[in-house]
Amino acid sequence: MINIKINNKNFEVPERTTILKAAEAAGFDIPTLCYLEDINCIGACRVCVVEVKNARSLVTACNTTVSPNMEVTTFSERIRKSRKATLELILSDHDRRCTSCPRSENCEFRKLCFEYGCSDSEYAGYERKYTPDASAGTVVRYNNKCILCRRCVAACNKIQSVGVIGANKRGFNTYIGCAFNDLLSQTNCVNCGQCINACPTGALSEYGATEEFFAAASEKNNRIIAITAPSVRVALGEEFGLPAGTNVEGKMVAALRRLGAVEVFDVDLGADLTIMEEGAEFLQRLKNNGVLPMVTSCSPGWVKFAEHNYPELLGNLSSCKSPQQMLGAVIKTYYAQKIGIDPKTIKVVSIMPCTAKKFERARPKQDAAGVPDIDIVLTTRELARCVRNAGIIFDALPNERFDSPLGLSSSAGLIFGASGGVMEAALRTLKEIVDGTQAKALEFAKVRGFTSVKNAEVDLGGKKIRVAVVSGLAEARKLMDEVRERASPYHFIEVMACPGGCINGGGQPIITAKTRSKDILKSRSAAIYKADKASELRKSHLNPVIQTLYKEFFGSPGSRKAHEILHTEYIKR
Repeated sequence: MINIKINNKNFEVPERTTILKAAEAAGFDIPTLCYLEDINCIGACRVCVVEVKNARSLVTACNTTVSPNMEVTTFSERIRKSRKATLELILSDHDRRCTSCPRSENCEFRKLCFEYGCSDSEYAGYERKYTPDASAGTVVRYNNKCILCRRCVAACNKIQSVGVIGANKRGFNTYIGCAFNDLLSQTNCVNCGQCINACPTGALSEYGATEEFFAAASEKNNRIIAITAPSVRVALGEEFGLPAGTNVEGKMVAALRRLGAVEVFDVDLGADLTIMEEGAEFLQRLKNNGVLPMVTSCSPGWVKFAEHNYPELLGNLSSCKSPQQMLGAVIKTYYAQKIGIDPKTIKVVSIMPCTAKKFERARPKQDAAGVPDIDIVLTTRELARCVRNAGIIFDALPNERFDSPLGLSSSAGLIFGASGGVMEAALRTLKEIVDGTQAKALEFAKVRGFTSVKNAEVDLGGKKIRVAVVSGLAEARKLMDEVRERASPYHFIEVMACPGGCINGGGQPIITAKTRSKDILKSRSAAIYKADKASELRKSHLNPVIQTLYKEFFGSPGSRKAHEILHTEYIKR
């Protein structure tokens, strides 16, 4: 610990602490734009400048560490003028059409410009113009709103190890883009959307489908069926001012009905179905010396990452479709037959925490009934925009239930929303099926949490099975390198593209840099596990709807019919 002085007050802070973190601990807020904790600490934006006694010039607080007896001033007229000038210079080359910007309500740049009373004409001059890149159909890059903070670059490189974007050219002509000026669709982009979550402005957003949804809902011949992912219900409330982790399942269902959905089903049922198929596939591989370790296939960002980077290991991936695609396939086959309607008239609208789901719906082998399993994908953020656009007062909505029969699911399906949930749900079912007795413990704590790699050893019928859970593609790369080198000790691996799992998906409510280090993700995760603990139905194989589906339609897990409808293939890219 060392002694420093901040704004003429004495404090004791750990050595090697940055001025930014020391000031924050002391109760002083220093504005930032390019800073993203543990990811991007480059001092590029110059907004976090402070005065340090005896220093010749202002210094950046985000990457300057404290020293013994340092005296820091975080706000003065000199600092204020510097920050304001910096913001106005950035603003001079910025698209200022804020009213139509997807980040107009939570833009970190606009907020600072307002707080510092910036003029948008102080440094009026030449403005660069870029054509938006919407080629991927998932993530849209609009460089006219880019402030060159490089937070998206850091997220793509450090969090995901994908690295398809970076700074091109130099000086005033610098812009963020792909190598050789390629479009995103021409790169190894996995559509995860973590760059959107990192961006402080509207330079990055999801490929919008709200207008497509409203058009489909207004067509009289369409039967709109909405399906919702596990993690949406614990994050959607944040868009309407509710605390992080508030479970708004009932209001979410009510909102979708008022937006035109004839039925609202739960993707948790698709997760239950995934456990049945994936579990059967794993046991078959284990019994017949199949390809191991088997790796989950629920995350489309991870699947595309594997196709690009590990084409020789695609045989390790489970052939199961994701829960979204499975439920869509069941709706357009089993359910369409059951209610006697043409699947072509059904429009399945999927509400997802994930931008990569927009890519997944258009993949090959995702059309079990001869039509797409999923028609429209809306992110959590897009659903919130639809609710506001329709004039629905979210807080005033009643709590309504999912529709029968495809709205009944186990809480094992619900925990898919957090990293480790797929593995835990699988173990709950596999233990009972293999051991032939009721499992005493339903919580597998070793696979829960936010650590980079979690592992456990489980006894299945007297055989020790080693499992691993990883989230974030940079961490997944390390694990898959071991598999490639045949040095992996695991039999079964769960991979989620986004750190922490779907609760932190690229389509979830934006967490700004100032709140990124807080407990928002933990609150979302805790809400999922709280609902799981309170549930009376906590195992996928005990879900009566799942039992009916196999009895009336599929026959058994892993059957030929199940493979035709619920399984898929991968592409060496």
